[in-house]
Formats: sequence, C-alpha cells, structure tokens
Amino acid sequence: EVQLVESGGGLVQAGGSLRLSCAASGFTRDDYVIGWFRQAPGKEREGVSSISSGDGSIYYAYSVRGRFTIISDYAKNTVYLQMNSLKPEDSAVYYCAAFYVRPSGYEPHNPYEYDYWGQGTQVTVSS
Repeated sequence: EVQLVESGGGLVQAGGSLRLSCAASGFTRDDYVIGWFRQAPGKEREGVSSISSGDGSIYYAYSVRGRFTIISDYAKNTVYLQMNSLKPEDSAVYYCAAFYVRPSGYEPHNPYEYDYWGQGTQVTVSS
C-alpha cells in the first residue's frame, strides 16, 4: 500500500519561503505521479503541482508558477515543494497525493485522479 507523509508546514510572513516534503513508500511500479494539492476553509481542493516519475513531466497551477518548484529525490523517495514569495492567499492545508499512471492519460490538477493521499500539513502566511 502506498503511504505518503507530509511535513514542513508552518507559519511564515508574506514574502517568505517554506519547503514541504512528501515522503513516499509502498510503490510497486515505477510509473506514478505525485502531486501537491491545497485546500483553504470553504474552498475546493486545488491542484498546485505534480511530477511524473516516468517522463518527468511537471504541472504547476497558474497561481503558483514562478514561485513554487516541485523537486523529486527518488533516491530518498521524497518529493519536495519549494514555496517562495508566499502570499496570504497561499494559506491552506497542503496535501501530497499519488496515483499510478493510466494508459488513457490523466489530468494532473484533478484530485479525482489520485488514489493515495497524505494527512496534510498546514501552511499559514501572515500579511
């Protein structure tokens, strides 16, 4: 069973940086996607970024392009989300999620594509 554990959340001032970590285990195939999602109170879960272990393709939501970077360290089975120039609107619970790549293709920003989820980590950006 795939297990995902997030860490690295916290409180930071606007303009600051945080790096989230997603420690992954239990993959039985090497073609999977790991994504980061976030959900603020009263809002829908939003796809932030994702990376494919197979072809390395990366997705970023428009709202985070140029500020967030997704980094994979497969030797450590960890995917990071480096978040710079944080804004108060980035405040949310951030989740790591994963699924095995399907032949029919996928939408990396769609939470319904993902079969495995971590417990989430809170990010709060103060103004």
